[in-house]
Amino acid sequence: MTRIERCFAALKASGSGGLVCFVTAGDPDLETSRRIVLELDRSGADIVELGVPFSDPMADGPSIQASSMRALEAGANVTAVLELVGAIRKDSDLPLALMTYYNPIRQYGLERFAGDAASAGVDGVIVTDLTPEEAGDWKSCAERSGVNTIFLLAPTSTDARIEKVAGLASGFIYCVSRTGVTGARKELASGIGELVERIRARSDLPIAVGFGISKPEHVREVCEYANAAVVGSALVDLIAAKAGTDGLVTEVRGLVTALRSGADGR
Repeated sequence: MTRIERCFAALKASGSGGLVCFVTAGDPDLETSRRIVLELDRSGADIVELGVPFSDPMADGPSIQASSMRALEAGANVTAVLELVGAIRKDSDLPLALMTYYNPIRQYGLERFAGDAASAGVDGVIVTDLTPEEAGDWKSCAERSGVNTIFLLAPTSTDARIEKVAGLASGFIYCVSRTGVTGARKELASGIGELVERIRARSDLPIAVGFGISKPEHVREVCEYANAAVVGSALVDLIAAKAGTDGLVTEVRGLVTALRSGADGR
């Protein structure tokens, strides 16, 4: 059982909603990313998604695109991200998932990536642009290394696609709240609850909802019908605004503590 699976089992037993936080690895630099992830752990994040910087992040909006470019310019790459995970593991047992695109994995080598990720302490991988129909090779490598493969489902997903993902996914299913790219929004998209119910009818895996979630009240609402809420762009924007200042980690703590209150229903 991975740390992700143990985490969701514990959340279910406690009746609490989960908080998943996304940050781009290497933004603004690798050492600051390490400090940020450790602060996310202390402040109440249940799982952290580490974005692997990529030059063509087509599923991401302006905030995460810009963070990926900053990280690449600061020297982040697949090897550096895996080393970052190893450094985090010296001080934290927090469940960690890498969020990436297929190209960096393919260039690195599927078997090698899965093995090195597991050795570093990665629990799961979200390959944003990998469809279930084309995931067989990666899924086999991930299973041999004991790494969860987390798939995305969207409001446009058919029942047949949901069933396909349900048969392949492990750890949890990432439910995209709306069509389009990532980015913080003032209001949640409508119909998320219905999508979650469609997925639940076909899978027993935990469901985390992301894209557009930026406030404690968003997290609270999502956790009424899903197992966890994913917050990304709001954190990435904060990191961009406070990078290089002494208050960066304190600001991250404040935001995540507030988001945690939403997951706890307060």
